[in-house]
Amino acid sequence: MSNQTVSPGALLAGRYRIAELLAEIDGARVWRAVDEVLSRAVVVDVLPVGDPRTNLLFDAARRAAAAADPRFLRVLDCDMHDGVTYCVREWAGGRPLERMLSSGPLTGQQAGWLAREVSEALENLHRTGHAHGSISPATVVVTDAGAIKVVGLATEAALRSTGPGSPEQDVYALGELLYASLTGRWPGPAPAWGLQPAPVEHGRLLSPRQVRAGVPRSLDDISDRLLSDPPRHHAPPITSAAGLSAALSGVVGSSHEPPSQMDETVAIARQNGSIDDATQVVPPTPPALAPTPPPYQSNGQQAQSAYQAPTETRPVRRQTPPPPNGNGHRRRDEPKPKGSWGGRILILLAVLALLSVIAMAQFLLKGGLNDGSGGDSDDAGKSTAPQSSAPPPATAGPIKIVSGKDFDPEGDKAEHPEDVRNTFDGKPDTTWDTMTYRNKPNLGGLKDGVGIIYNLGAPTTVSKVAVALKGDGTDLEIMVPKGDTTKSPSGLSGWTSVATQEDQPAGNAMLTLSKPTETQYVLVWLTKLPKAGNGYRGEISEVTIQK
Repeated sequence: MSNQTVSPGALLAGRYRIAELLAEIDGARVWRAVDEVLSRAVVVDVLPVGDPRTNLLFDAARRAAAAADPRFLRVLDCDMHDGVTYCVREWAGGRPLERMLSSGPLTGQQAGWLAREVSEALENLHRTGHAHGSISPATVVVTDAGAIKVVGLATEAALRSTGPGSPEQDVYALGELLYASLTGRWPGPAPAWGLQPAPVEHGRLLSPRQVRAGVPRSLDDISDRLLSDPPRHHAPPITSAAGLSAALSGVVGSSHEPPSQMDETVAIARQNGSIDDATQVVPPTPPALAPTPPPYQSNGQQAQSAYQAPTETRPVRRQTPPPPNGNGHRRRDEPKPKGSWGGRILILLAVLALLSVIAMAQFLLKGGLNDGSGGDSDDAGKSTAPQSSAPPPATAGPIKIVSGKDFDPEGDKAEHPEDVRNTFDGKPDTTWDTMTYRNKPNLGGLKDGVGIIYNLGAPTTVSKVAVALKGDGTDLEIMVPKGDTTKSPSGLSGWTSVATQEDQPAGNAMLTLSKPTETQYVLVWLTKLPKAGNGYRGEISEVTIQK
């Protein structure tokens, strides 16, 4: 059996049923197959007869099999059959980081957690004296459960004839991966992995915070210490996986549980079409396998990942579901505008007619009282209408909120914007919540806060703001724009605090402004979040702004 005769339907070594070609790397082919003994999906690397990489692949497989960290996909078998060399590896059911980044960068929490997971796996590997040799967005996979799997340990480098690599090269490659995750740009002179190159100024790579607003400063510093030579501000470089793991753990914590935002990113990517949905019926046996991605190019250009999400085992109808609200639930239907233009015009005409009648009555009454006669003596002691036609002074009450917008100036600027309307729809059972943050209630130490900006439509005097909260232990502030209150500042420095409340329990928090303030915009700003599962998350059901 030659490399050319290994084709779909063939049985390799009497055990592995070849399904389809996933990739081609300089004559080596990567196949999707089914282990018919154990009834499971596998990946099989096949080298043609006499390929000089045979010994490299055998050596790489032995080193990969010795890796004990569960985040590395295992090498299951490696042998020769009918002259071809084959290497069998676990199947990675998930999404390569390469494809996730095609829909945009990750949040700081996601990027930091992902890099820390890979660095810990590399730290354990490097202690054995071995290296991965080919860390990239294509060899890091986020599984359906949100966990991290690193594919191609040693074998990827062997197929590319790049040598076994070194621990220092692994760490630098992980620095590139962290940079790309934070910015959506590749820190190199040419496009790679479908990403445009990061900008350079005076021969020096711009830091993630210079490329993308909202990147946490702590992760920006770590990225700089990994990639810059020398790092800024005389900071010590990070050259080991152990040092990187420690630095990242200080930012995102040490929990191995994936951030809930990772699931949200996957859902958004699928909604945007960057993750394939199942489109065909797959028989239950052999196990369902993923659709074929475009093959690797054999000209040495950018490789594409061979690891895709498995197809479902049932027909799937192409229907566009409503977008998720970030909690795994479908977004509630937006209220539909009531009535029609014709109805609105009739209402407007009726209001104008009523105002005309009132104005005429006031005019006639005023004329009767001020006709110069001074009034008859017989009217003395009788009740008379007010001498002025001015309206009575305004009384305290709720102010109509015209619109609202989530405010996340130090993050990815996307704190469930689709649910903001729930906080002023008059329905206490509909809510808006923040992302879930790990380790610390102050948003994981990643940012100063998040909140919602409310637009009142015009400058209005505000005295109180009532915020109905879910969960105990919320710290919140009420802010208004500095200077011109008819404009909504884009950064936190453009706002000034006018009321605060600390450690607020679940229920209605009433915040009274230090003095009544005329403003068009009001910011409800959360700086500490209540405990929610294994993290911290803020939740608001209703906001009422009062005169």
